[in-house]
Amino acid sequence: MTLAWTQNTLPAPFDAERCKTGFERWAELARKPIWENQAAQFAELAENPAHRNVLGALFGNSPYLTSLALRDPDMIAIAFNDGLDKAFDTALADVSQPASAAGTDQATAMMQVRRAKRRAALVIALADISNSWDLVKITAAISKTAETTLNYTLAHCLSATARQRSLDLPNPDDPLRDCGIFAIGMGKLGANELNYSSDIDLIFLYDGEKIGWLAPDRMQQILVRMVRDITRIMEERTGDGYVFRTDLRLRPDPASTPPIMSALAAETYYETVGQNWERAAMIKARIVGGDYKAGQDFLKILRPFVWRKHLDFLAIQDIHSIKRQINALRGGSKVNVPGHNIKLGRGGIREIEFFAQTQQLIWGGRELSLRCRSTCEALRELCKFKQISETVRDELIEAYEFLRNVEHRLQMTNDQQTQTLPESEEGLAALACFLGYDDCEGFKNDLMVYLRRVESHYAELFEEDSPLGGTEGSLVFTGNEDDPETLRQLQQMGFENATMVSSTVRGWHHGRYRATRSRRAREILTELMPTLLTSLSETTNPDMAFRAFDEFLKGLPAGVQLFSLFTANPELLRLLATIAGTAPRMAKYLGRNASVLDYVLMSGFNDELPDAATMLDQLNEQLSQPGAEMVEQWLDIARRWANDQKFRIDVQTIHNRHTPHQAGKALADVADVSIRGLFPRIAADFAQKHGGFDEGGLAVFALGKHGGQELSPGSDLDMVFVYDVPEGCEESDGEKPLSPGHYFIRLSQRYINALSAPTAEGVLFETDLRLRPSGSKGPLACHFNSFDSYQTNEAWTWEHMALTRLRPVFGPEKLQQKVMESTRRVLRKERDFHKLVRDVFDMRNRMAASKGSDQAWDIKLRRGGLVDLEFIAQYLQLNHAHNHPEILSPTTRKVFKKLGKAGILPAEEAAWLANASSFWLALQAMVRLTTEGRFSPENASADLRGMLAGAGQCEDFSELEKKLADTAERVKQVYDRLITEPAEKLGPIAQSD
Repeated sequence: MTLAWTQNTLPAPFDAERCKTGFERWAELARKPIWENQAAQFAELAENPAHRNVLGALFGNSPYLTSLALRDPDMIAIAFNDGLDKAFDTALADVSQPASAAGTDQATAMMQVRRAKRRAALVIALADISNSWDLVKITAAISKTAETTLNYTLAHCLSATARQRSLDLPNPDDPLRDCGIFAIGMGKLGANELNYSSDIDLIFLYDGEKIGWLAPDRMQQILVRMVRDITRIMEERTGDGYVFRTDLRLRPDPASTPPIMSALAAETYYETVGQNWERAAMIKARIVGGDYKAGQDFLKILRPFVWRKHLDFLAIQDIHSIKRQINALRGGSKVNVPGHNIKLGRGGIREIEFFAQTQQLIWGGRELSLRCRSTCEALRELCKFKQISETVRDELIEAYEFLRNVEHRLQMTNDQQTQTLPESEEGLAALACFLGYDDCEGFKNDLMVYLRRVESHYAELFEEDSPLGGTEGSLVFTGNEDDPETLRQLQQMGFENATMVSSTVRGWHHGRYRATRSRRAREILTELMPTLLTSLSETTNPDMAFRAFDEFLKGLPAGVQLFSLFTANPELLRLLATIAGTAPRMAKYLGRNASVLDYVLMSGFNDELPDAATMLDQLNEQLSQPGAEMVEQWLDIARRWANDQKFRIDVQTIHNRHTPHQAGKALADVADVSIRGLFPRIAADFAQKHGGFDEGGLAVFALGKHGGQELSPGSDLDMVFVYDVPEGCEESDGEKPLSPGHYFIRLSQRYINALSAPTAEGVLFETDLRLRPSGSKGPLACHFNSFDSYQTNEAWTWEHMALTRLRPVFGPEKLQQKVMESTRRVLRKERDFHKLVRDVFDMRNRMAASKGSDQAWDIKLRRGGLVDLEFIAQYLQLNHAHNHPEILSPTTRKVFKKLGKAGILPAEEAAWLANASSFWLALQAMVRLTTEGRFSPENASADLRGMLAGAGQCEDFSELEKKLADTAERVKQVYDRLITEPAEKLGPIAQSD
């Protein structure tokens, strides 16, 4: 009975010379002392024709199996004498009881598990090549070998850890019982379908409530070290060989988690950010080591994650994307026998597995019979469930068994983890012979039949799927590893660091950002990926654009709504790509305020902004909507409205759709309208408690760039608050009256908070009140008489320079007029030329000493930059307004035009200075929008260089750099002629001055 299996059809020896050498080495075994008691038996085995045919099949086809037979010839004898089943049990006998590992040292444990694996592999090979066991039994035996050796290793390591007094095992003599630590077998190990040279995919988890810790503060560290010891013992090659290569990358988010994690943490991960490919992997999950009860409890908890109650057709695309990733490997794109990958290529094993798994995911939630781990069993159940025909079932199972047999012969030849067919005809012929074929053509023909059948059935299942990588190439980011074809495609698209892009996108799919933590968000993002990456690649620095988009994504509070918006409106995605590639500051802002993108879709977004009066009507309408009755609501509404407008202006700026002074005025109008919309409501709310005054009130005035209507992106608002009340009025008329000074100072603080206090919608505008009378030492709001007296009698020259840009924004009309009349009177007064020019000269030098810059792109402070231009305009106004009041204007560009018209400057020079002002403002606005920190031409993308050249009205960046230098030099020459040279001729300022 035990000899029956040796009579089966066996493959002929392909290499006669190797076969002859194998028998010679077998004969030499008799001379080795270790085998002297079995020498006669070994000689008899070689002489028996049936036994000799078995040995010949080993020696003539597989160097690896030859080495096993010559190392453990007693296993051959046991198989011949007692049968294959008995031989297999004998091979694993020494490690079949994990409890026996408790007292072993590491060297002994390593030797025993290697010896068991080696001997079991030999028996399984004998059963395989003789067709004595069917495929199910063969793969189950390999899987049992892995499970048995793993448990023995785990028991040894647990016991060793406990002996170091790091762990309190409940059963030291039987370390695995109730230990709370378990290993989940994934993939083929979980399904009992391991191939001959498989890795084993494992997830190690622990139940923290079951473990007795002697050092709880070092719990994680101890367990990680133990798991590393387990994997080292299993896969390290020694003189006794190795056991199994282990792969821990199927655990939750392997790039961010330790080799072993708590069951609770894993459960939380799967429930919140688990992906469809992980659901597919979990179909085959089985407890293969450690505390089986704790492990089974965990898998029971995970059932709702794997098996959804409702039909899950969305899973198809994710699962198909994994298959697309597999097809990217060599041999995947077409069926070609030499070099074809029979696992990952077209028509291969993985297509059969995915054919079954996809439908299991879809239907397994409602049909319990489909929740099986075995691929062939799943196909049979799908047929019973009427999802596939009997023909499809039979053809796929037959193909699966054929391809698995080919896989085993490939691997057992040299113990290589390969599924790739030989490239050479000789290699194919050797493989065909090992499979029992008389000639290579017969094998090739059969193989092509099976591959085409599988390919046809798989294609039919996915025939309605849209391509995942767009019209060209493959863009797949499923699983834990980079897809080679995707990396190549990314490089072709222009991404230099394709690995960074691939790993970052996989991180998105792992839910590392808030915006991608929901399953639906990740599904939509998957669909968007080809369009997104194509849009980013069309910028001239795709890597920078991608990193900026990643920052944008990192800042999003949620993703589904926005990703859906992108899906419906791809032009938004292209706009975002442009912003990400050229304006990272805007991209960061969008990450915090993504709702502003809704505004882009509104008709007229690219039109010119309406005038301030129209905008005020729009804002007032929103502030007056039902339910907007509290200050907090007004603040949020104003911020949303203003941010929409600012974003609109910024987008138009990066596209050069308006002139610099148009952009500056538009931003100033937004600030003005925000003030005029909010402040009356703030004042009315304040008056409910404190009342008001019959006449007078509080007026708001803009200074600096706000006053000049030359705001740049991110500019502060320089403001002054001036109030007035009837003479003799001592307090307000409210329930809680306040003195005028106290009243308007507190109201001013409310105004400031309305602009600059952060809310859920961010900050409206930052404010700066240092230009008020007496600067930071003065009150927030000053009485008109104090303002008038201070400016007339006490203000410094630099304060009058600032006063040239004073502009009324909000408040009682009569008070605004009084303040402006006072201001004009101060600005028109006749001045001591000597003192004026020295004051201006001295102030600019002090500014240069404390804040000056020699950086060419420090547009504001460099010599010949914006500050010099503004000083020229302000100095000339103060010097000539007495005789030419018409030159007064808060806007620098207009001042120069008026100076030319008045004949104070040559007309041509005045026009040039006005244009220089526009030039500097345009560059400053573009740099502020697009650059964080100091602008560096060397690091600027080609896109940004082009945008700056366009803003500066130049053909290219080199022309812009020349214009930059020429403009600065010419402005400095004008400054020196008008201010530096006269001041220096006067000499040092005398003490009496």
